[in-house]
Amino acid sequence: MSRICELTGKGRQVGHNVSHANNRTKKVFLPNLQNVTLMSEKLDRSFKFRVSTQGLRSVEHNGGLDNWLLKTSDAKLSDRALKVKRELKKAATEAQAA
Repeated sequence: MSRICELTGKGRQVGHNVSHANNRTKKVFLPNLQNVTLMSEKLDRSFKFRVSTQGLRSVEHNGGLDNWLLKTSDAKLSDRALKVKRELKKAATEAQAA
């Protein structure tokens, strides 16, 4: 399981620990990932994602999972999130047709 947020694409970053003597050693900064269940109002279903805490705040700020997925580019989303986004678009087109 990779350490990448499924909704924002946020992954690990590499930097240095710098000592008082200015010695530098490599360090990996990992995102704070949480397993969360997010509810889709339009599909009336819940979905499990592995999301960073910053990504979770962004989803809530944008008005929920449905709005977040429709506004976010496909390059940032994981395969599971893309599948949910396609279902949302399909449900929206069916609702307009009816």
